[in-house]
Amino acid sequence: MSAEHPLPPVGHADVRVVAATPEVARRVVEVLRRCFAATEQRSYPAGAEGATRLHLSVDTTRTAGPARSWLAASEPSFDERPQADEL
Repeated sequence: MSAEHPLPPVGHADVRVVAATPEVARRVVEVLRRCFAATEQRSYPAGAEGATRLHLSVDTTRTAGPARSWLAASEPSFDERPQADEL
């Protein structure tokens, strides 16, 4: 990552959710909050048609019950290529 976007601390992840409506973005963030400890989300407009972008940080070292079993059973992804909008 660049100096303007430093990496989060070990065990944490910065998450960006972009959705057509604020309600859809909030639903996704709600699921993340049920699985992980998270900071308060920050909301930004993402276009002229009511789209929303939400940012939050999650602490993956403090997982909730349902996430714990899922995380233990999942295998890490080896596809670390950046997405098209991250280049």
